[in-house]
Amino acid sequence: MKLYQNESAPNPRRVRIFLAEKGIDTSAIEFVPVDILAGENLGADFRARNPMGLLPVLELDDGSCIAESVAICRYFEEHHPQPPLFGADAAQRVAVEMWNRRVEFNLALPVFMAFRHLRGQFADREPVIPEWGEASRAAAERMFDWLDGHLAASEYIAGEHFSIADITALCAIDFARVVKLRIGDQRPGLQRWHDHVAHRRSAAA
Repeated sequence: MKLYQNESAPNPRRVRIFLAEKGIDTSAIEFVPVDILAGENLGADFRARNPMGLLPVLELDDGSCIAESVAICRYFEEHHPQPPLFGADAAQRVAVEMWNRRVEFNLALPVFMAFRHLRGQFADREPVIPEWGEASRAAAERMFDWLDGHLAASEYIAGEHFSIADITALCAIDFARVVKLRIGDQRPGLQRWHDHVAHRRSAAA
């Protein structure tokens, strides 16, 4: 199988961390680099695999393709259920789903929008609205504050077990540095959590 990805993009990193946490042997996976700055993801060859033109994409041996990082992670979860990163039982699974969506919509998406509209990295292919970038950055910072309070009483994002919600949050927070957004000393709960998860071996994937 092949994983079309980019080393610096946060969503492909989510999948790499997930694979590392699972302890999956990646020697059977061909990691195919896609230069998103050069627009390789917008070409006909890539869009044949994902019409949305987004990374990552997992191409299976039968030629079928799975797009969206969480969908790719669910594929590997089905084939390698241990350790369970989407929850071990019904209660954990719904908690992980809830928290992962909260982090995606309220942290990762604003960070990504801040990057695109403040840095103007893709101004050659989309409108750039600096005011929306500033609003998105402010929304991400508010989520930093909210998570700080939550993590003062919770070991991980979705409770007492490491999950894909932690992977999503880690990738979003680390990527937020490109828009000069950092945790800071004023958020001890979030900083404690980040120090812990950022030192897991998988975080270097």
